[in-house]
Amino acid sequence: MMEILFYHLERARLEDVLPQLLLKSLERGWRAVVQTVSDERTAEISEQLWSWRDDEFLAHGSQADGDGEYQPIWLTKGDENPNGAQVRFLVDGADGSIPDGLERVIVMFDGNNEGALNAARQKWKSVTADGFTATYWQQNERGGWDKKAAAGEKENHANE
Repeated sequence: MMEILFYHLERARLEDVLPQLLLKSLERGWRAVVQTVSDERTAEISEQLWSWRDDEFLAHGSQADGDGEYQPIWLTKGDENPNGAQVRFLVDGADGSIPDGLERVIVMFDGNNEGALNAARQKWKSVTADGFTATYWQQNERGGWDKKAAAGEKENHANE
């Protein structure tokens, strides 16, 4: 069953956290889609993924590059999934339908932005009302993640 994870960023920027989560997804053998809100933001994230570490980059592509089926990470402002991704990251308030076939959807939002916080609350209400399993993760003082809330797990475990 698909899980939806909400990541409440407070101490680190999206640009610092997203590459780490993408790397973990790739290590699991998953392909990923990162959905943004604009072509400009897609280009910014693309540039950042090429240079996120001095000794490492995250191979990826976008509409500008083409060949989506070959890309381990696909960057887009739309709902497409040309690389058959198992995980979709919604960043910067990106929203849309949740396509079938995903293992996870990860909603990342800036906890220091009231608009982003409110949008995440609305998304939480929507996905939990639709019966999805959702977890809420908040950054702790050490930069790690603490699970603060969960919805839908009890119902799913009862059916196993």
